[in-house]
Amino acid sequence: MKRLIVFLALAPSIMFSQQDLLEDVEIDDSAAYESAAFKGLKIVNFESTKMVSQKELYFVVSHRFGTIKTGIDDFFGLDQAVTRLNLIYGITDGINLGISRSSFQKTYEGSLKLRLLRQKEGASPVTVVLFNSALINTALDEVGLPGLEFKHRVGYAVSALISRKLNNNVSLQLTPTFFHDNLVSLEEQDNAQFALGIGGRYKLTKRWSLNMDYGWHLNRADNSPFKNALSIGFDLETGGHVFQLHFTNAQPMNTNYFLGQATGDWGDGDIFFGFNLSRVF
Repeated sequence: MKRLIVFLALAPSIMFSQQDLLEDVEIDDSAAYESAAFKGLKIVNFESTKMVSQKELYFVVSHRFGTIKTGIDDFFGLDQAVTRLNLIYGITDGINLGISRSSFQKTYEGSLKLRLLRQKEGASPVTVVLFNSALINTALDEVGLPGLEFKHRVGYAVSALISRKLNNNVSLQLTPTFFHDNLVSLEEQDNAQFALGIGGRYKLTKRWSLNMDYGWHLNRADNSPFKNALSIGFDLETGGHVFQLHFTNAQPMNTNYFLGQATGDWGDGDIFFGFNLSRVF
């Protein structure tokens, strides 16, 4: 099992070519591969099966304000914001390589994305992409954690992104995920954790869509204070980039953290407003 996980984490990742982001979503050519199921590289929290074209560079700025529950005291979360900067490059038409830095736990992450199948009538009913990531938590303090070693800062994740574009308006995705944290916040929590992501997109207009995803943690400790991540958002495509606006109960944006450490509760109004902005070079 460990060998399989290491292999997947190191496997190269893919991408698809595109002239314009909008063309990827709107073109419906049944004689060729199905056009992109999603406009953005993310649905909301989860990676989508959309990929970066060869020799293209994406710069993604992700921002999550603090909980809006605090009201005017924190200006509805403005004073407690988390930011993530991510660079993603298309090595070939089949491989994406990414590197990011998040202010949450001062986390650095590297990622690889590999497309195994692409939706095509008569060939494959779905698009299948592997997303692999490894992160380093640089905020851990040896004073507060005696015996802290470098290995305790490391975590990694492997996701299978399985999407189907049902028609020009509706796309769905399942995302079974394995993630491992070498150091967990609760003794009762297994280091190896499993989750199932469910997401989708519904096109509202030519440039706007409604997106939603949910992460169901399958082996969370019974005494864990953390919640399953539920996110709702809107995508705006403007030709050169995709602008995503969303609400979620998970402030962190790395896979291990939004699946394993979501603290908000929709029922209590404890949610976070944020956005993802992608620019293509």
